[in-house]
Amino acid sequence: MKLPIFVADAFTAKAFRGNPAAVCLLENKLDEDMHQKIAREMNLSETAFIRKLCPTDNFTQSSRFGLRWFTPASEVPLCGHATLASAAVLFHKIKNVNSTLTFVTLSGELKARRAEDGIILDLPLYPVHPQDHHEVKDLIKTAIGDTLVQDIRYSPDTRKLLLRLSDTYDRSFLENLQVNTQSLLQVENTGKVKGLILTLKGEPGGQTQAFDFYSRYFAPWVGVAEDPVTGSAHTVLSSYWSQQLGKKDMHAFQCSCRGGELEISLRPDGRVDIKGGAAVVLEGTLTA
Repeated sequence: MKLPIFVADAFTAKAFRGNPAAVCLLENKLDEDMHQKIAREMNLSETAFIRKLCPTDNFTQSSRFGLRWFTPASEVPLCGHATLASAAVLFHKIKNVNSTLTFVTLSGELKARRAEDGIILDLPLYPVHPQDHHEVKDLIKTAIGDTLVQDIRYSPDTRKLLLRLSDTYDRSFLENLQVNTQSLLQVENTGKVKGLILTLKGEPGGQTQAFDFYSRYFAPWVGVAEDPVTGSAHTVLSSYWSQQLGKKDMHAFQCSCRGGELEISLRPDGRVDIKGGAAVVLEGTLTA
């Protein structure tokens, strides 16, 4: 078996920043267990598998494809950065002729369209609800100790817990915060939480570029200790910060060690457009 495979850094215009994802192009049906084996071999936060929906389709001319995402540990229902990476491979390496691509996924149909300075993803927008502190106090204490938390929200659709840190903290504090992910699986093993979002209100521009909010994302429950830049987390963050800031258009920065920028626009139809760049850094052939 030989498969074309690529690695693209998503939500960045520069190589070796943003979030890397592997992208496999499937000419034929792949054995079910092989998806997970390949994802484990690639050992990135996600590996995406693009498949033809009809035998007569081809990767250059067709505009609709199937898309699945796997971490090294499991399949996930939504992955923004690996969708962005998949679109970048099709647009920039395969030279797909269409301006918009549609991916059929576990989260429904997702669209990716060309933009002058990146690729725009049309993603679901997930609401958040107030979360009782008592129910998650052990998880919070284990993850971030005595760090001050200003707001706690939960997204039942995505099973993500959102912790807004105190406005007294700045970007540097969030960047340098030591988060204990190793013990989270023991503290939260009910299946309610599959991802932990830490977020912070943005700061005025001054000497640095202005962002509306900052975040970091942790998902040890699906085998990802910290994800560098996370589109799916921003389907939750966009909902929260739009309400908090009274804004539909926002500029976000995920301040992991690799870092990544996202431009966000809430749509009238209740979905969200998330724009980012992508740099394809590797292409080759997977043999097995």
